[in-house]
Amino acid sequence: MNMPRVRRRRINKLFVANRGEISCRIIRTAREMGIRTVAAYSDADTGSLPIRMCDEVAHIGPADPLKSYLNQDGIIKAAKKSKCDAVHPGYGFLSENAKFAEACQKAGLVFIGPTPANIRELGDKTVAKRMAVEAGVPVIPGTLTPVSGLEDAFSTADEIGYPVILKAAAGGGGRGMRVVRSPGELERAFEASRNESLTSFGSDAVFIEKLLEKSRHIEIQILADGYGNVVHLGERDCTLQRRHQKLIEESPSPVLDNITRASMGEAACRLSQYAGFLSAGTVEFLLERDGSFYFMEMNTRIQVEHPVTELVTGIDLIKEQILIARGEELLLRQEDIILRGHAIECRINAEDPTRNFLPTPGRVDQVIFPQGPGIRVDTSAFSGSYIPREYDSMIGKIIVHADTRREAIARMKRALLEFKIGGPNSTANFHFALMNDPAFDLGDYDTTWIDDNLDRINSGSFANPEVAAIAAAIEAYLTTLQRIPVDRANGPKSVDSWKKSGHNRFI
Repeated sequence: MNMPRVRRRRINKLFVANRGEISCRIIRTAREMGIRTVAAYSDADTGSLPIRMCDEVAHIGPADPLKSYLNQDGIIKAAKKSKCDAVHPGYGFLSENAKFAEACQKAGLVFIGPTPANIRELGDKTVAKRMAVEAGVPVIPGTLTPVSGLEDAFSTADEIGYPVILKAAAGGGGRGMRVVRSPGELERAFEASRNESLTSFGSDAVFIEKLLEKSRHIEIQILADGYGNVVHLGERDCTLQRRHQKLIEESPSPVLDNITRASMGEAACRLSQYAGFLSAGTVEFLLERDGSFYFMEMNTRIQVEHPVTELVTGIDLIKEQILIARGEELLLRQEDIILRGHAIECRINAEDPTRNFLPTPGRVDQVIFPQGPGIRVDTSAFSGSYIPREYDSMIGKIIVHADTRREAIARMKRALLEFKIGGPNSTANFHFALMNDPAFDLGDYDTTWIDDNLDRINSGSFANPEVAAIAAAIEAYLTTLQRIPVDRANGPKSVDSWKKSGHNRFI
């Protein structure tokens, strides 16, 4: 594939075409880079944290996303009026819209992301799957083009064998997905998949794949510039999902060995190079218990779960996106990228897990976020802010980092216990129960594990948080004792002697 043409561009002012925590995240990096920011906001986001953090603001319309954050003409007009050089779309909304990327280019705005061709080709799952085959990357058995009709669907399902899964060719996030376990279920599932795909993505094209059960969802973060350089930043394990929606992500995966990690990373880079990809992207795979893996899709944007990669690599992915968009060459080489420690992210939503995760938008009366060593919180919520009903229900992301997975789990338990919110219900207790489940501790689960064990999780150990808090404190204390160097003649070393011995990275 041809590499995109490189053009050096100055970016002095950036239009942030999104909302919530990802807008705050982009503004922070831009400020460190000396770039001024303009935050878009709708009526529902008046008074939100992004517009308090940025240098300038731009009102883009009413709460209805179709008239604000999805209004391409309105966003481009606002960016031009603000005299911006570039637009960062974040994730969701217009981040994977090829027409919007083209419109930005035509308006003389740098689109912080891949090329329109990248978005168009890799955003169509059947096209991406064909590219993967041509690049020599293993794919899940199934169709390489959209199913032409019900007869074709029956023929394909019979050929690859039940169970199968129907997927939307033009989108993801679980929308349009239907599992079919027998021929009697196919017709109804096919029509439902097409209708949901049309509503969600404007296309009723669907394709069929063999359903790989008891598998894990592993994604590889890549960076690619316009000079042919592609590197991967290790993996994120996104296996813990509910109805195809990711809840917990971690890096590295508790089940991936170094050989499989290297093979998967090399496959992700090979596909990215073949596609002529530019920017930060994620190549997603299904991992089988025997170590075999298969390409699923490629996301051509920054991911919600990108912080876990940042914590284990020390690399600012938003900064790399901006540098690549400016036409700069990657300074990173594969040998420079080393994974250090373990990171876990919990997505905390304003939902009630005991009522089938019913969204609970509204005013945040009070909120206290966890603090302390190894804890990062990406959020736009604060006491007095609102979780609007018009958008997703995310309150924020709690991300922890520690030397080992066991220490990271203990740290996440502590963080979840510190988190308090008044007003909306939250999923924090649900995450706490997951952290305390033996299956999570062992890393022994698959993509359907939460759905299969939902009742057990909802009645889990968070019912007695005080007991769990004491247990977490004891575990952290014992771990600390095990790590303190001991002078057998004189007892535990002092802080000064510990520093002198070179063990100063935790001080």
